[in-house]
Amino acid sequence: MIHAKQLRSFTEQIFQAIGCSETDAQLAADVLVSADLRGVDSHGVARLAGYVRLYDNGRLNPTPAISIVHETPSTAVVDGDRGLGLVVGPWAMQVAIEKARIAGTGWVAVRNSNHFGIAGYHALLAAKHDMIGQAMTHAAPLVAPTFSLDKLLGTNPIAVAIPAQTEPTFLADFASTAVAYGKLEILQRKGQDIPLGWAQDANGNPTTDANAVKNGGALLPLGSDREHGSHKGYGLGAIVDIFSGVLSGANYGPWVPPFATAGFMQANEGVGSGTGHFFGAMRIDAFRPADEFKQHMDTWIQRFRSAKAVEGQHVLVPGDPERMLEAERLQNGIPVHETVLKTLQELGERFGISL
Repeated sequence: MIHAKQLRSFTEQIFQAIGCSETDAQLAADVLVSADLRGVDSHGVARLAGYVRLYDNGRLNPTPAISIVHETPSTAVVDGDRGLGLVVGPWAMQVAIEKARIAGTGWVAVRNSNHFGIAGYHALLAAKHDMIGQAMTHAAPLVAPTFSLDKLLGTNPIAVAIPAQTEPTFLADFASTAVAYGKLEILQRKGQDIPLGWAQDANGNPTTDANAVKNGGALLPLGSDREHGSHKGYGLGAIVDIFSGVLSGANYGPWVPPFATAGFMQANEGVGSGTGHFFGAMRIDAFRPADEFKQHMDTWIQRFRSAKAVEGQHVLVPGDPERMLEAERLQNGIPVHETVLKTLQELGERFGISL
């Protein structure tokens, strides 16, 4: 177990070592450690070495001049200047929040960015201002659309954060695939198989091989196969890709540049600029009084939690498991897999930073 404060300090120092400002390093570290605290270990400090590899390969600008390149009163396009998505994302969401203050809603498309961590972190930024926050991003092409052998989409997550009055914020944060690629990485480290329905092999057959995607296979959309609704997951992933890439001017589909942990480093770019994201902020009082809405959100949440459940289970509200795990890990520390710990120690040795 490693205490969150220790992990955050180490991560900040690594980001500063590759040239990030102190402020940007603190923000980037907060996004990663927040993922670990919430149990999304695939998107936490396990990704730190990947960001360093992006820097080593000239694909990451540690001191970006993030800018708005086009805007209206309620919309904007942001150029991330190849910066850390962990920094570009919050910057762009703040633009969406400020536009929502004025126009009621704010929508921001981002191009020329990099991997932005967990989508939920960015959506929650708006919820703090009595707004509904939305965040999505496309990713490296690891996913085969229904009936396809070609990998054309990323895991393409969507997050929506909705504030309540006394209850914790509702937060739905999920990939548009059966599972995020990071979950395969976790099982790869453990030498374990994956469940059927997560991936297909190079011939399009169901597989339990955690290395299938590296060996020519692909992740499957949410639903896994046509009979279980994979066309719906494919549709969700396509929407995220179009909003994040086609609308912003970033790359899209099979041209989205890979993250450093995707098993390959060469970016097959050619139709846009870097990686893209899409953010939204909706002021609640643009629809009804915020306090009134949040009181009803309390009612909604409490009713769902009190639903009659199957034996041995209870009904959760989106965000509950992560919130409960965060409280536990803040107190007891964050478990770090030995493979990840070794990678962090190697980074520390490289930059002369002690974990």
